[in-house]
Amino acid sequence: MKQKKVPMRKCTGCGEMKEKRELIRVVKAPDVIDSDGNVAEYGEISLDLTGKKPGRGAYLCKNYSCFKKARKARRFERTFSRKIPDELYEQMEKELQSLENQI
Repeated sequence: MKQKKVPMRKCTGCGEMKEKRELIRVVKAPDVIDSDGNVAEYGEISLDLTGKKPGRGAYLCKNYSCFKKARKARRFERTFSRKIPDELYEQMEKELQSLENQI
């Protein structure tokens, strides 16, 4: 019997390749564009624990140290091509820490 190929993704923080199901997806929802072709509203950036939200994604290990590395190196900002406010980082940090406490 032929084995299924396991999807691999690279952690934004540490740079290690891991199985997709072992990582948390950070997603930027699609931007809203007005009739003139300008960006009317930027897409929301959030943690996607289900892995099903639409939009551009980046992956992160389930530990806090990888999040700190990615934030310090501004890797999310580079991936999503926009400045990310500190409030959003703090919100993602709280969600990640609560998830870490559940494991």
